[in-house]
Amino acid sequence: MSESLKRARPMRFIVATLMAAASFLSPLAAFAESADVEAVITSVDTDKLSLSLDDGKSYQAPEEFNFDGLKEGVKVLVFYTEVDGKRVINDLEIVQ
Repeated sequence: MSESLKRARPMRFIVATLMAAASFLSPLAAFAESADVEAVITSVDTDKLSLSLDDGKSYQAPEEFNFDGLKEGVKVLVFYTEVDGKRVINDLEIVQ
């Protein structure tokens, strides 16, 4: 057996082990917590793209978010995903 072939075997094992570990751990990132909340807006910050609700939490809006009709005292249903400890708005409905 050649010297280069002897060195290639352990490297293949290491690469295969790393690939197996990566494929095992990658689905964990997909388990972001999705939820919804019905609450009243306590403040709107269009500069920071965020809403605060009377549940005491702050919700981050995406850049293309439309803040029309959203102001303090409006009741909303917010669909969000928790990512890195932040509640990111996926969708929002004004509750009549």
